[in-house]
Amino acid sequence: MTWQLSSFTLLALALAGGFAWYERRRPPARVVGVVAVLAALAVVGRLAFAAVPNVKPTTDIVLFAGYALGGAPGFAVGAIGAIASNVFLGQGPWTVWQMAAWGAVGIGGALLARATHRRELGRVELAIYCGLAGFAFGALMDVYQWTLAARQDLSTYLAIAGTSLPYNIAHALGNAVFCLLIGPVFVRSLRRYRRRFEVTWAPPAARHTGAGGALAALAVGLAVATALTISPRPAAAAPAPASAIAAQAAATPAATGSPVARGAAYLVRAQNRDGGFGGSPGQSSSQLMTGWSALGLAAAGVNPRDVARRGGDTAIDYLRAARSRFTDVGELQRTILVLRAAGISPHRFAGSNLLAKLRRSQAPDGSWKRNIAWTAFGLMALRAAREPASSPRVRKAAAFLDRSQAPAGGWGFVPGSPADVDDTGAVLQALAAAGRSNTPAVRDGAAYLRNTQSPDGGWGQLENRDPNAQSTSWAIQGLIAARAPLTSLRADPLAYLRNLQRRDGHFSYSTTSDQTPVWVTAQALAALQRKPLPLKPVRRGAKIATATAENPNDDSPTALIAAGVAAAAILAAGLAWKR
Repeated sequence: MTWQLSSFTLLALALAGGFAWYERRRPPARVVGVVAVLAALAVVGRLAFAAVPNVKPTTDIVLFAGYALGGAPGFAVGAIGAIASNVFLGQGPWTVWQMAAWGAVGIGGALLARATHRRELGRVELAIYCGLAGFAFGALMDVYQWTLAARQDLSTYLAIAGTSLPYNIAHALGNAVFCLLIGPVFVRSLRRYRRRFEVTWAPPAARHTGAGGALAALAVGLAVATALTISPRPAAAAPAPASAIAAQAAATPAATGSPVARGAAYLVRAQNRDGGFGGSPGQSSSQLMTGWSALGLAAAGVNPRDVARRGGDTAIDYLRAARSRFTDVGELQRTILVLRAAGISPHRFAGSNLLAKLRRSQAPDGSWKRNIAWTAFGLMALRAAREPASSPRVRKAAAFLDRSQAPAGGWGFVPGSPADVDDTGAVLQALAAAGRSNTPAVRDGAAYLRNTQSPDGGWGQLENRDPNAQSTSWAIQGLIAARAPLTSLRADPLAYLRNLQRRDGHFSYSTTSDQTPVWVTAQALAALQRKPLPLKPVRRGAKIATATAENPNDDSPTALIAAGVAAAAILAAGLAWKR
């Protein structure tokens, strides 16, 4: 077998394994859609700069995809971007090498995120890594040229590498320049998108492929992808709770009991042995899902410290073990909110003073990264950590939110962006937590929510979008925080949520989608209990509550509405699917 044939075979197997890895992760339609759009951007970037040898943003886009979304999506963006762009530039034996090289760049981006504990890299630091990715890409393509040489030895490779060095330097410098221009904004947008939507679909929702059809059609064109059909992992058995309160919840029959009790029982059964929660029962734990689940249980009247699998850990134990990720602003804010609900001080948790970390991450203008969602959650985390409403930090954060209100009366995810329901609900809770529940800004925000409600009682994230449980929950909590009676609405939003509850106790995302049932259920419980964030500490050993009265100013919201629309302009044009 020749060098060319053997190397081609090995790369084809590697690519097949890469696509199998991507498919096995069962990415939700929204993530598949983002991968398709980023791959298209990689193609456009390569074609737009085709006249300039080796200077193009393609490598940067692939690295950003892996860094923000993970190794499997990063690989897919790189591999698909290579074969799709060669439809215009010309296919050949080099295509499989380019697919492997850019796919490796995507995986390298994910490894970079892990090595840096997902902290936000500075503009120059990120540009350096993009430059190194250019050299790595060039080194692998030099191997392709080496397989075509008369001899395959070190001296031949060095000769080829020396010849291509000027082009590889141009590639690396081009990457660095493109990164300096767009890198941090691009990565932040993708990360925000991931926090909100990069979650795993529940097994029943596997049929909802949405934008995945576009990517599947493209993948069918790849010889290495046509044979990939991976069966979903079977759901793990329901966990056995240890504490009396958990046993009470788990014993709640699936089709009986109050909606809150049934939802809490579902969450208890979904807990993993490590104390964490995944997007649906049996899926691996994440800090995002664990934080939301802990808050949902607390809203139902169950202290997160009272729930654990037999012989396993609690959600607090899981968060303590994940302390290395407290460098992420959203994770930090959500953890403080969970600790408040559990009655644990954030001043000394997992060897860190989380309040001090939160204060250091606040910008001089009062915001967190000039992001409205992070600023709302940061303000609520400050209040959850007992920062007085009169403190300069709280006042500056509230003032930033006041200044960022959109003309429609609501708030978007950054100043100047169109208003959306989710961010508006979060900001209303934050301003109420800051003692501003009766200001013109809050009244305008409540009016925005009233005006955007759907006739069936629910809300979509944006006006005229199909309603869903999570946006509806944000709207309910925001209105209650603003002391706006739900009876003044055109339809009952609590009835809308109750109609989405299924026999096993979980709440579906919408009437047509059942994604991430654990996350959705946790948020629905807080809304049904009419409890804005941050939650007050929950008494240990208490039975599941079923509040029926409005409870304004429990103090504001949790965690990460970390998300939004990925690279706003990019995804707005590319992802027009219904929520």
